[in-house]
Amino acid sequence: MSWNNDGGGSQGPWGQQGGGAPQPPDIEQLLNSMRDKFGEGKFGGFKTWPFLLGIAFLIWMASGIYVVKPDEQGVVLRFGRYVHTTTPGPHFHWPYPIEEVLTPRVTEMQRIEIGYRTRGASGSRMSAAGFRRQASSSRLNQPIDVPEESLMLTGDENIIDIDLAVQFRINNAADSLFNLQNPATDPYRAVRNAAESAIRQVIGSTRIDQALTTGKEAIQQDTKRTMQAILDTYKSGLLVESVQLQQVAPPQEVVHAFKDVASAREDRERAINEAQGYSNDILPKAKGEAERRIRKAEGYKEAKVARATGDANRFLAMLEEYKKAKHVTRQRLYLETMEKVLSGSRKVIMDPNVSRGVMPFLPLGSLKDGGVR
Repeated sequence: MSWNNDGGGSQGPWGQQGGGAPQPPDIEQLLNSMRDKFGEGKFGGFKTWPFLLGIAFLIWMASGIYVVKPDEQGVVLRFGRYVHTTTPGPHFHWPYPIEEVLTPRVTEMQRIEIGYRTRGASGSRMSAAGFRRQASSSRLNQPIDVPEESLMLTGDENIIDIDLAVQFRINNAADSLFNLQNPATDPYRAVRNAAESAIRQVIGSTRIDQALTTGKEAIQQDTKRTMQAILDTYKSGLLVESVQLQQVAPPQEVVHAFKDVASAREDRERAINEAQGYSNDILPKAKGEAERRIRKAEGYKEAKVARATGDANRFLAMLEEYKKAKHVTRQRLYLETMEKVLSGSRKVIMDPNVSRGVMPFLPLGSLKDGGVR
């Protein structure tokens, strides 16, 4: 068989013919050439069609080789029924139509917004009323409020305005593909519904002052835990990574009253802190003074008891001496007593014989000191 066409050049079937444009090969001529080449001459009895079928079978089997990327999971289906999930790396499955593989991305972080919308945010879908508010908004970069989602009732029957953002990803590709009606859009709807239900449940058991002040971290954790429980109940294959409160505030209609209440609460806290500081300062001093007085009184008591005991023992000893020699003891006691009494006074000793008549004594020193003593 000749590859030339209409007397053109002598190039092969995939070359250019006589310098003209490239022409596709003639299928009939190609099959005849392969039949002549691979017929009975070289393979001794093997026919052409079984050989071609073998090549086609090998190509068909090779089509079952697939690679799962690091951010994907391979979901293998056999005649449309889930078989197993494969990890990142090269794998093999029975080629189509026996088996097929879906490789959804499972590490991609997705985000939804509850109570507000930011333009261009992933997964956000806005209602018609929201689009009208967006069209009438003059500040294009300001988030759009969605009050039907953000307004909710607290545990003490107050209304509060809460905006939150939820980040999630696919955790189980098979559950996400087969338990959600539309895997392309239902993850957002499922997470949104779970988020709204969870945040309303958590806020419904929380007081408004706690939600506005110190309870935000607990609200985030409780909402995340409740959301995950809801999604796991429906086997959605989704994992909630984080729940972040963007805004916790009273409704606009009563925001001024809440500011006054918050200011009064801050004043109360400040007064309590000042009183606590004063208490912390004065109580240790009072306790120290009380302890000092107690110790002083105990010392005084010990001294008095010891002195009384000593006096009693001395009296008993003196009594024993008195019983032995009454006259001597009486005389000694008199002298000791007079010594104590007269030790602090001025004394004048006169002869009794001189005291008759006019007393020859002039107390000049006593007069000089201010009188006779």
